[in-house]
Amino acid sequence: MLLGCIADDFTGATDLANNLVRGGMRVVQSIGLPASGAHIDADAVVIALKSRTIAPADAVAQSLAALDWLRQAGAPQIYFKVCSTFDSTDRGNIGPVAEALQRELGAGCVPVCPAFPETGRTLFKGHLFVGDQLLSDSSMRHHPLTPMTDANLVQVLQRQCAGRVGLIEQAVVARGAEAVRARLDALHAAGTRLAIVDAVSNDDLLVMGRGFAGLPLIVAGSGVAIGLPQNHGLAPSAAAAQLPAATGARAIVSGSCSAATNAQVAHFLAHGGTALALEPLQLARGGDMVSAALDWATPQLGERPVLVYATAEAAQVQAVQAELGVERAGALVEEALSRIARGLVERGVRQLIVAGGETSGACTQALSIAQLRIGPQIDPGVPWCHAATLAAGAQGLHIALKSGNFGTADFFHKAFEDLA
Repeated sequence: MLLGCIADDFTGATDLANNLVRGGMRVVQSIGLPASGAHIDADAVVIALKSRTIAPADAVAQSLAALDWLRQAGAPQIYFKVCSTFDSTDRGNIGPVAEALQRELGAGCVPVCPAFPETGRTLFKGHLFVGDQLLSDSSMRHHPLTPMTDANLVQVLQRQCAGRVGLIEQAVVARGAEAVRARLDALHAAGTRLAIVDAVSNDDLLVMGRGFAGLPLIVAGSGVAIGLPQNHGLAPSAAAAQLPAATGARAIVSGSCSAATNAQVAHFLAHGGTALALEPLQLARGGDMVSAALDWATPQLGERPVLVYATAEAAQVQAVQAELGVERAGALVEEALSRIARGLVERGVRQLIVAGGETSGACTQALSIAQLRIGPQIDPGVPWCHAATLAAGAQGLHIALKSGNFGTADFFHKAFEDLA
């Protein structure tokens, strides 16, 4: 194993794995902690946790358990993967987990960079941009679980950390890998424990990749991963992304309420897609919408994908949360969509898209998926994956776990065309 990775959600894990595969690494994603002593044949193993929004102490405990497995498996470098929009609150979980991993590894000043310019996430002077907008002006300010109202990531991370947080500006990155490494060493000598690193282009990420070679710990979005395979003499290879041939019926379940996923659902509907909307308030009233959704979908399963979605605009989401509470509203939707996903697979779906990080976590757990082999990219940050075995004895599921913020408007259509 060349690299051991810990991801704080399931779509983020596939996002990271996708970029490593693009660089020529063979990657397996483990859904939760692998069995003790299990051998995984891959250049990189990504352990996907559902720890982004749980209690910080629980997130730390789960992450340290993942670290222990990766170190026992021989991983020489650890990559803690966080969201490219730095999704967290003032209590964590990025800072508490990063500091716990740092202590356990005895690392110096740890670089922190969620930037992924290919998807419009850039960092300048420590401020995160989503496209042309500051993070705090983007749709992320309305996120139902982790509203991001401060674009200054040094400030955001400092509120979560006991140790000092610093900054490595783009002017340093522009001078090359040696300058980045020298700045990390200087910050460490001055007592800084974590450092936000600017990036405005993929070239910056490649520089970081070389500068971070041999570091015990990296905290980043998926973007920094594109610069790491080069450190091991690897180059892009189609063989690294090869999956078995796809068969079976097609379906989509969507729980994300991000602007990108709303646009994807709208595009799917506008182009004649077959779809059914779930209403959280009806779920709360005890209606058996899961059975109703499966009864609706079953006779329509085939080559044309069916979509079951709880995706809605921000105002509608806020109204539901005001009536049900944020946690209950989210839990109702996740539980229903995960049962629907399992039911669809039991009825013959073998090509499945899941939209939304929390939804992806719930669905992969409901399907009892233990490992995913990472395949070709659909859009930046979103690959097709393959699960050899899953719940109910089903074999061979192709699945795409799409972060809510990722993908073009026509994602749901083109993803299946790419797999054909």
